Amino acid sequence: MHTAPGHGQDDYHVGLQYDLGVLNPVGGNGVFVEGTELVAGEFVFKANDTVVQELRHRGVLLHAESYQHSYPHCWRHKSPVIFRATPQWFVSMQRNGLLETATREIEGVEFVPNWGRARMEGMLQDRPDWCISRQRTWGVPIALFVDKTTGEPHPNTAELIEQAAQRIEQAGVDAWFAIDDAELLGSEDAARYEKVTDTLDVWFDSGVTHAGVLSPNASLAFPADLYLEGSDQHRGWFQSSLLTSCAIHGKPPYKALLTHGFTVDGDGHKMSKSRGNVIAPQQVMSSLGADILRLWVAATDYRAEMTVSDEIFKRTADSYRRIRNTARFLLSNLVGFDPAQHIVPTSELLALDRWAIDRTAQLQKEILTAYDHYQFHLIYQKLHNFCVTDLGGFYLDVIKDRQYTTQADSLPRRSAQTALHHILEAMVRWIAPILSFTADEIWRCMAGGDRTIPVFAAGFYTDLTEMDASDEFGRDFWQLAMNVKTAVNRELERQRAEGLVKATLGAEVTLYCNNALADSLGRLGDELRFVLITSEAAIAAEADAPADAVSTDIPGLKVGVRASPHTKCTRCWHHRQDVGQHESHPALCGRCVDNVDGQGESRAYA
Repeated sequence: MHTAPGHGQDDYHVGLQYDLGVLNPVGGNGVFVEGTELVAGEFVFKANDTVVQELRHRGVLLHAESYQHSYPHCWRHKSPVIFRATPQWFVSMQRNGLLETATREIEGVEFVPNWGRARMEGMLQDRPDWCISRQRTWGVPIALFVDKTTGEPHPNTAELIEQAAQRIEQAGVDAWFAIDDAELLGSEDAARYEKVTDTLDVWFDSGVTHAGVLSPNASLAFPADLYLEGSDQHRGWFQSSLLTSCAIHGKPPYKALLTHGFTVDGDGHKMSKSRGNVIAPQQVMSSLGADILRLWVAATDYRAEMTVSDEIFKRTADSYRRIRNTARFLLSNLVGFDPAQHIVPTSELLALDRWAIDRTAQLQKEILTAYDHYQFHLIYQKLHNFCVTDLGGFYLDVIKDRQYTTQADSLPRRSAQTALHHILEAMVRWIAPILSFTADEIWRCMAGGDRTIPVFAAGFYTDLTEMDASDEFGRDFWQLAMNVKTAVNRELERQRAEGLVKATLGAEVTLYCNNALADSLGRLGDELRFVLITSEAAIAAEADAPADAVSTDIPGLKVGVRASPHTKCTRCWHHRQDVGQHESHPALCGRCVDNVDGQGESRAYA
């Protein structure tokens, strides 16, 4: 056994413990230096045979045998490496209180997610001095001249660094290695001092980006609002940026740190070229479009590993189509609507339209909060649910009758268009940071306002009005109406599947309610049928419910559905008793006749 403190980490620590000398006869090129006994000039691995032969010659070798064993290899180049102790440059963590400053100042940084704080603080607690030098043939040079004997830096180091920086700025980092020492130092000092050829640790390079990006740019502010990277960067870029900034400015270069997980395939395996499971972003963009990729990123909870597969992208594309088609519906139903002329004051809006605008205002608060906390997956979830449930499943479904059957310039239609206008103005701004291309496309198709300003510079919408808590048709009322409509739809779908009714407008519904529910829904009067999208909707006492009435999950409500016996109006498709009673329009119901030839119908609620 032998101990070589200059050629192994464990041996080095043993040498420190027992005050052993650090002998390093191997040069940076892996060759034994001149003056080394027996093997001077030989490459370290080739010298093994020379040593074995010498031991045999001296008769002291008992046995020599080759065998395979684990040996340290470079993780990048996969080639064997050797350990050798060399002089290095360090940044002291204790001198000038650098570690103390960094530990104190990190308390004011926001961490997303919160567990990043404990991770960073734990790493700082055990932080050793920072070795910033590397012996590589590439990289940013450590532009120093040191005394050949003592290793001390030249007394004019600051001025010399500035001169070197100016040359590197003009000709690149190779300018340092090409500099004639005597040109900068003079012949006398050139004989005494030598140029350092070590390069900087790459974490130092990335760690000072705040100095190269934020400080010189008048359009940017120091510190940055956010640094974001993978969870491995608490030990890397996040920490090197913190230390360099605390050394220069006494504070971190960022206000917040966001940590995201790594991308894995559908089976949870890390993506890598060698495994062959990489899905290239270019492949997704060419087949599905850039916004699908952007939506997947936003929809995924980045705090954990981010799973990606073709199946996931297909589901994301379906969600994207739902959002895009909702926007298309809003745009299509705003044709002929000029906000400057046709917008209806809030006080004159129909009750359902006031609710739709209020629901949008409430959602916008939630979305802005999610943006402030970088919770993009919540934005996606809330936006998608809004399109599927609040709009597609209820509001847009209910107002179709008003949009398509009432007079073009009537209050019922303009009221609905006013709500659609406000919803679209808000929604296009919500999606702009995520579905950027789609938002820009929508923005250029919208009427009113200055569309020469990009949607990305427009700011969030500020004209959404909220409902008063005392409003008779407030949030609770319309939530109840949505629940009742869902319960009715369930029974309608069952009867459609059994062939008892052909369509919802071909059905008549009776709601058997307790007193409280009857009083609440009864306020809609005849307009209850428009909310339920049936040709007739009546309210009766729960006690009068026949045996075939269906119980619902709403307490105090049973539902009775039957096919309407009346003729279908060819214009509104409602089955009404008065179809055929108007000589001028024998195929229309009375409501449609009034909308075609008369003053138009009146609506108050839906």
